[in-house]
Amino acid sequence: MTETTQIVFNRYQIRKTKTQKREFAMFAEQVANYNGYRFTPEMNGSSCNLVVGDPYNADVIFTAHYDTCPRFPFPNFLTPKNFFIYLVYQIFLAAVILIPYIALLAASIVLSELGTDLTILVGAALRLLAYLIVILMMILLIHGPANKHTANDNTSGVTTLLDLMHALPAELRHRAAFIFFDNEELGLLGSRSYYRRHKKVLSRKLLINFDCVSDGNNMLFTVNKKARSLANVIDQAFAEANNGDFHVEVAPKGVFFPSDQLVYPMGVGVGAFNKSKRLGILYMDKIHTNKDTIYMEQNIDFLVRGSVNLTKKLSAR
Repeated sequence: MTETTQIVFNRYQIRKTKTQKREFAMFAEQVANYNGYRFTPEMNGSSCNLVVGDPYNADVIFTAHYDTCPRFPFPNFLTPKNFFIYLVYQIFLAAVILIPYIALLAASIVLSELGTDLTILVGAALRLLAYLIVILMMILLIHGPANKHTANDNTSGVTTLLDLMHALPAELRHRAAFIFFDNEELGLLGSRSYYRRHKKVLSRKLLINFDCVSDGNNMLFTVNKKARSLANVIDQAFAEANNGDFHVEVAPKGVFFPSDQLVYPMGVGVGAFNKSKRLGILYMDKIHTNKDTIYMEQNIDFLVRGSVNLTKKLSAR
């Protein structure tokens, strides 16, 4: 690990409370200032996005969300090229939450139908308990205890940006900007609010978003429609950085990867995936649980090298 990455893991791996986010922001500012970048925290509603450099004049904007999700008993399971499997899994998660509610509600209806004072009272109590369980589940999903292990989601994206700040040659630093988005885990709130404020300029800017990039050697670049004209440039830049350890796919369509790049017309989402042996399905597991501990340093090195190449190619156009 680089020294910067080691510091993040030791001190700033949990970034959920306002205090934790503020402490990380102070460290990110130190890294930015050391490398000669301007650092600007920007409040957008409840989100504090950390802006490094000048996005308006940069050729490319590199991003990652820095907020931490709550700890869940089940992982967020992603299959970016098989939406059906992803959908079935989301339905399963919803069912886990709703089964206690449905069971209690059904019991309350049966008891109420019996018509005695006692059964009607117990039925009403069960209905109330059902509602309270759902409310509690929703609160825990949003405001539950922070996941203490965030190696892949999204300490990997955060450290990619920090290492890239160091790695970019001085003559290229004005060509790139960086944004650490807040509140991605709450529904892309930080990236949405930032885009609304800067839509006129950012609708025409290439944005490369790193989210969960340290577990798996299958690097998938999901390219939004308006960025497809640059797909070949992106492919070449990262192909030149590939020493043969990675399978890289730049996919202009047929891929679903839910992260901050979805907000931006010229957004490109980057994720690292494993591949199942039998069916060859790309998947991401472990995130949002205490098993999110895998951090493949070679992934970050590769993405940093490729991002430097991409910045060079864009500046030469």
